Amino acid sequence: MVECGSTSCVCRGDVGCDGWQSANVRNDLKKAMTNQEIIQEFEQGRAPGGSFHHADHIRVAFAYLSQYPVLEALQKFCAALQRFAVAQGKPHLYHETITWAYLFLIRERMLRNNHPQTWEEFAAANPDLLTWERETGGILARYYQPETLASAAARATFLLPDKSVSAS
Repeated sequence: MVECGSTSCVCRGDVGCDGWQSANVRNDLKKAMTNQEIIQEFEQGRAPGGSFHHADHIRVAFAYLSQYPVLEALQKFCAALQRFAVAQGKPHLYHETITWAYLFLIRERMLRNNHPQTWEEFAAANPDLLTWERETGGILARYYQPETLASAAARATFLLPDKSVSAS
């Protein structure tokens, strides 16, 4: 994902991104867009709906995972996100571990639902995925040590989670 606080994310980076509220504000813009239209906009280097907060990253990832098998979605989304970061003049903001981890979490949640969901249904059922807490790492803090996510290795390549997670 492109990290909160970047110029492509307009939330205040010092307090984190309230993705849920931001997503609701822009939700009307994207309601009329299909998953395929969102993907097309993104692959053309444009932020669907005109902004690209953390919740928007999740929305676009959801669109890819709704349209493609998981490994194809992973490849296509990551490539498009890297191009988007370059187009914004911020190629250093792409973070492979955060991107892959969120994609796999989104896919897991989609599968656990047992039937296809609309974006609105998915977002309502998974608000923990929509909020990025810059200082804590949000949901990824359950799976990763802070120093792992802050590492150059995690930015450059996907690292497996390094925290033990208790079943809930």
